[in-house]
Amino acid sequence: MENKQLLLFIALSVVILLLWQAWQGDFAKKPQTAAPTAATASKVPATADVPAPPAQTAPAPTQTPAATASAVPAEKGLAHGERIRVVTDMLIAEIDTHGGDLRQVDLPHYPIAKARPDVPFRLMNDDTAKIFVAQSGLLSTSPAPDHHAIYQAAKNEYRLADGANELKVPLTWVNDQGITVTKTYTFHRGSYVMDVDYVVNNASGQEWRGRQYRQFERARVERESRFIYTFTGGAISSQENKYRKLSFDDMDKETLSKEIKGGWVAMIQHYFVAAWVPGQDESDHLYSKALGDGLYVLGLSSSEKSVPAGGKGEFKSRIYAGPKLQDHLAAVAPNLELTVDYGMLTFIAKPIFWLLEHIHGLVRNWGWSIILLTVIIKLAFYKLSAASYRSMANMRRMQPKLTQLRERYGDDRQRMSQAMMELYKKEKINPLGGCLPILVQIPVFISLYWVLLESVELRQAPFILWLNDLSAKDPYYVLPLLMGISMFVQQRISPAPPDPLQAKIMMALPVVFTAFFAFFPSGLVLYWVTNNVLSISQQWYILRSLEKATTAKT
Repeated sequence: MENKQLLLFIALSVVILLLWQAWQGDFAKKPQTAAPTAATASKVPATADVPAPPAQTAPAPTQTPAATASAVPAEKGLAHGERIRVVTDMLIAEIDTHGGDLRQVDLPHYPIAKARPDVPFRLMNDDTAKIFVAQSGLLSTSPAPDHHAIYQAAKNEYRLADGANELKVPLTWVNDQGITVTKTYTFHRGSYVMDVDYVVNNASGQEWRGRQYRQFERARVERESRFIYTFTGGAISSQENKYRKLSFDDMDKETLSKEIKGGWVAMIQHYFVAAWVPGQDESDHLYSKALGDGLYVLGLSSSEKSVPAGGKGEFKSRIYAGPKLQDHLAAVAPNLELTVDYGMLTFIAKPIFWLLEHIHGLVRNWGWSIILLTVIIKLAFYKLSAASYRSMANMRRMQPKLTQLRERYGDDRQRMSQAMMELYKKEKINPLGGCLPILVQIPVFISLYWVLLESVELRQAPFILWLNDLSAKDPYYVLPLLMGISMFVQQRISPAPPDPLQAKIMMALPVVFTAFFAFFPSGLVLYWVTNNVLSISQQWYILRSLEKATTAKT
């Protein structure tokens, strides 16, 4: 390797390659399986989207009672009943009496866009093209309400009262054989968690046996950006496997059916997550299924319970539907915070985020927090960077002698390489001396990339002047241009590659990276610009010091 600048080029190429591979692995559009025809879909039984449990669990469910007149079938998508609106300090939700499904969740503290602060982000909805709903029900050989059953509610709107810490929304299903089921949603102040409880009141005169299932039904979501996009799809966790992502293509290829204990199932997307969380000491049957027509189901089915005649039985679960706030998620269930997906470098990314969050606690501005974090990282790598710049200075000092060797040996690369190695040995120069510092910093950069991209705390976070959203690209492309200029300055103070082809490649890099980073989140570009400015300052200082030392010796 002839100079440190070429090493830098290779290192940056590795970074881009890793990012590209991550994108391709998680987000690249793949062919969808053929959707079933309408005629085929119409033959699917009402409970077909709840996979059958293993043979040793509850018997196969009976068909759902016919919908009453209160259910209004939709032209496409999910059937609809009456809507129940729920308003708390954290959520605006809608529950449908058809199945008691959680059909819509708005997050008022997270506007859909910076320019539309009064329009909350909609995490869940039953829009035909973007179905994302939370369903649950009971399955039994005796009468039981699944997610196609019709419930009754006392009111069509519930609001969390001032001073109240929780809000209960009860739904009732009654069967003429004496089975009454009350499905209750409990919302909590200051929380994105909803408790979902079933109480089975058995007045039928016979033992009732059944199990609970909870699932998400979601439509396939394609990537919205060619440059920046994070994983959208399923995720599962259990005591045996802390965290596993399930893409829509994974669910097309494989129908999951396994027994787990504890854990959870979730549907995740950029910045937000919805998760069904059972009791952590509970054993469940985990399942997934591709329903066709771009729809997917991911859920959990509990073990069987019995309710004696004249008795009551309970089933309990929780739903988290909100932003990927790591402290909130960790408090809900073990490993749920892993949905803030930093990839295989999580062990580096988590300390970086911890430090960034604590800096923000002091300065109260995420832009300045990124700048201060960059300074701290730069200080941590100061000695390594200094060694790299000294190696660069030595290579720069040797440029005239290297040029003479090339002129002397021409196209005889073998003799020229031998002569160069002898020269390096004589001058006590390690041509790879700048390689290690670069390689050590690559994982840190990749980790910081995912921290800045995945952290919902930076969503719509303002900095200064025109930079009012660090999670979006710079609207005027000022930061990408500054980054390109800083790269150009770095090239000017670094030794030029003796190879003309390398020199042309290096000259093109500032332009290529400026275009590439023009679509990156401005928070990430801010880090890069700050890092470049600090690198230029350090490089200039070290080169100047070495030149003074060399002049003093002569």
